[in-house]
Amino acid sequence: MNTDPIADYLTRVRNAQMAGHKVVEIPASNIKKEITKILEDKGYILSHKCVEDGKQGIIKIALKYANNVPAIRKIERVSTPGLRKYCGATELPRVLNGLGIAIISTSRGVLTDKEARKEGVGGELICYVY
Repeated sequence: MNTDPIADYLTRVRNAQMAGHKVVEIPASNIKKEITKILEDKGYILSHKCVEDGKQGIIKIALKYANNVPAIRKIERVSTPGLRKYCGATELPRVLNGLGIAIISTSRGVLTDKEARKEGVGGELICYVY
């Protein structure tokens, strides 16, 4: 039993890209849907759609490649259930000097590091993507 559904989500995306798959299916949850929306907005994936299956639902993600190179070079979990990582609005990290994004769960929802900085909120660092 996997105790960290977000780490599972990131691993499925990573593995699907390494295997060269076009689409990856992931069990849905609200936070995973929010992370997926951010990845699409920032151009790391082509598209996604949420499919109801009578249970929790499934997110289908169309992965993005440029010349057979995945758009996501690295996607890594920061905060884990065993060791949560929080940061205030002033100490939000810059990923690859602003080229990558940090996805943060805040009181205003799931935001990127830039959005959280603009809103002046901190929160739990979910993952880095670049």
